[in-house]
Amino acid sequence: MKKWLFTMLFGSALVLGACGGGGDDGGNEEPADNGGTDTEESTGDEGGGSVDTAAAEELYQNNCASCHGGDLSGGAGPKLSAIGSKYSVDEIADILKNGKNNGMPAFEGQLSEGDITTLSSWLAEKK
Repeated sequence: MKKWLFTMLFGSALVLGACGGGGDDGGNEEPADNGGTDTEESTGDEGGGSVDTAAAEELYQNNCASCHGGDLSGGAGPKLSAIGSKYSVDEIADILKNGKNNGMPAFEGQLSEGDITTLSSWLAEKK
């Protein structure tokens, strides 16, 4: 059973990784804090802070979708479609960095601080 689950998760990760888009210049998130004048920021934001939605979605697909579902609907991990109504940006970032005792792994050596910030900000918008 464990081999089957591992095979499915690994296969899903390969398929989702291959579906990743192109034309991204590496997802450097430093310009996102410049007051909203950058043209590569998301156009679907509500104002205030800005999140590079395309980069966040790519990070999610590459690192989270195999457990939480490609559409945030859940799977091996809980659904995340309304995670922002339960946790703040800082709480989500903490969970991403340190993991959680219910099987959520820590991503602090695998994702950069900028990637964690992008992903946690994007997930916090899911309400």
